[in-house]
Amino acid sequence: MPLDPIKVGAEAPDFELPSSEIAPNGKPGAKIRLGDYRGKKHVVLAFYPLDFSPVCTGENVCFQQEQGAFQGADAQVLGISVDSSWTHAAFKKELGLTYPLLSDFNPRGEVAKKYGLFLDESGITARATVIVDKRGKVAWVKVQQIPEPRANRELFAALRSLA
Repeated sequence: MPLDPIKVGAEAPDFELPSSEIAPNGKPGAKIRLGDYRGKKHVVLAFYPLDFSPVCTGENVCFQQEQGAFQGADAQVLGISVDSSWTHAAFKKELGLTYPLLSDFNPRGEVAKKYGLFLDESGITARATVIVDKRGKVAWVKVQQIPEPRANRELFAALRSLA
């Protein structure tokens, strides 16, 4: 089934997912809700297939290296894949990431499906970026081929247009 990505101008579907962040019980899985950023920050939803895969690892390293620029653009990066919170926590630790990775694990790909970015035949999330503005509207969408890394310069250009 071909992807049908969410459209620019649409209301971004709100969600709450467990994350790589430590919950009150001391384990990964603290819940993160998209709606909590409304009115505060733009959100870069970085959907990606799998932790520890080569392209996904490289992209997350690049996101980390440019965290200052994302903060300067008043934007929060949230990585999203079908990996578990535990896998995300290990991946985040190994790469030294400072932003959350969200687990769209159970039910598998539920949030990616809401955004039209779940690859049913593979059981993974597409490599795609959705920028949600402070009003909760989809401001920018780009889907990449799985082996093609995204370019942060495109994301920064899209974020500058929101200023």
